[in-house]
Amino acid sequence: MATDQEIAHLHTLKPIGAIAEKAGIPADAVSPYGKYKAKIDFDFVRAVKDRPDGALVLVTGINPTPAGEGKTTTTVGLADALNALGTKTMIALREPSLGPCFGVKGGATGGGYAQVVPMEDINLHFTGDFHAITSANNLLAAMVDNHIYWGNAQGIDPRRVTWRRVLDMNDRALRSIVNGLGGITSGPPREDGFDITVASEVMAVFCLSRDLEDLRARLGRMVVGARRDGSFVTAADIKADGAMAALLRDALMPNLVQTLEGNPALVHGGPFANIAHGCNSLLATRFAMKLADVVVTEAGFGADLGGEKFFDIKCQIGGLKPSCAVVVATVRALKMNGGIAKADLGPENVAAVQRGVVNVLRHVENVKKFGVPVVVGLNRFTSDTDAEIQVVIDALAAVGTQVCVCTHWGDGSKGALDLGRAVQAQIAAGKAAFKPLYPLDMPLAEKLRTVAREIYRARDIDLPATVARKLASYEKAGFGNVPVCVAKTQYSFSADPTLLGAPVDHVLPIRDVRLSAGAGFVVAIAGEIMTMPGLPRVPAAEGMTLTTEGAITGLF
Repeated sequence: MATDQEIAHLHTLKPIGAIAEKAGIPADAVSPYGKYKAKIDFDFVRAVKDRPDGALVLVTGINPTPAGEGKTTTTVGLADALNALGTKTMIALREPSLGPCFGVKGGATGGGYAQVVPMEDINLHFTGDFHAITSANNLLAAMVDNHIYWGNAQGIDPRRVTWRRVLDMNDRALRSIVNGLGGITSGPPREDGFDITVASEVMAVFCLSRDLEDLRARLGRMVVGARRDGSFVTAADIKADGAMAALLRDALMPNLVQTLEGNPALVHGGPFANIAHGCNSLLATRFAMKLADVVVTEAGFGADLGGEKFFDIKCQIGGLKPSCAVVVATVRALKMNGGIAKADLGPENVAAVQRGVVNVLRHVENVKKFGVPVVVGLNRFTSDTDAEIQVVIDALAAVGTQVCVCTHWGDGSKGALDLGRAVQAQIAAGKAAFKPLYPLDMPLAEKLRTVAREIYRARDIDLPATVARKLASYEKAGFGNVPVCVAKTQYSFSADPTLLGAPVDHVLPIRDVRLSAGAGFVVAIAGEIMTMPGLPRVPAAEGMTLTTEGAITGLF
């Protein structure tokens, strides 16, 4: 069987100018990065802002498993299918992080005959956006330490510096460090650490900014630490926001690429969904909605993480009203939720599917709470049997939800036509009545409790007194009317990654909270979740290399 990379190489890509023309973007608005990718100038992004919006479709999924679900693949397959059905459609996706590419996933541009390309470029360096975000974040870190070194006019308490450095790589050795070693000229020693770039607040600010002016304002509001009296110090206080915005200027322009079937795709921004808000840039999504009749976007991991944050954070902040959602599942993943090990997924096991189908049912029920119609996209593997698939169809039919069996990995748009028609029907019906899960004026602790009970089905949250005091201090400082962003394991509705299926009556432990004043939300760390991942025992990087002809191999 051909790999994703081999399939991508079988296709002749169209020049990026032709893709821009198909999307309705004039040539003078296109800044090419080579032959097959480009940035779109801000002048044109501003020029179309008063056009009517196209419909917005979210692709989300069940809790991920090692068996694979295919959310990005479905996003691409659905968009290609909608275009094949005559609906002008664009994709709005996140950019892949180098950490997962070299760690577990090996690539994040879809798969089979439903990919965005050029896949090597997108996965490895693309247009340099993540490098710009990393540099802007670390410039701020350097300016904080430099401010303290040269007299500390803002009175920053070195023990209360909260701004961490970042790197777009999985590197567990950098989670906790001590900087300032080496003598008096290196500054005062203090504990510090690194997060992965996609978990940084700069990434969140980047993805929630409407334009350059909004970007600089949000950067300036970011809190870098506190004074001895507890008052916050911001990036604007130490005059770092202007230089950071300058580093991010070109990065904020949306990136244009194409699918294997030659349809336009905007790939821009990339926060993780288990430790950040998990959606592509608001600017790219809104821009795509001005150009297309339908925009298909994706939120990371399961609907309990990326999906909930798409609705409660991105849609609330950005004023978006989605028309439909697709929840992606596979029979293999549902078997794992039914207690079957990955090595034993091949043989038919109807009973395991019956046990595991509760996971997709829970996600569908959750999405409907936001007033958004749902269709289930069931990615079919060759080992899936008709009896197993029927279990899923019957279970979802009982709750009034259509299941579309998809084969777009092997068949491209032809394998997702039924899903495309189902989405068209939901949009045409116009029954979406989007509403967030909680009002913004609800106290922060109650917002967390609402997410835990309504989405995770927890009995309650465990909120230590020290964490409760931090939440109270945020509210006192004027940051109570913001969404909450829960950082937790993606593998379970609970904070326990081994608790599969659809657990109930558990308690969600809130270990810490962090204020993201620039992004405009409060992050809650639930359970043992790391903001700097580590590499697995056998990293995907071990299988990658460069041939003597300069071709990259091993991405999948």
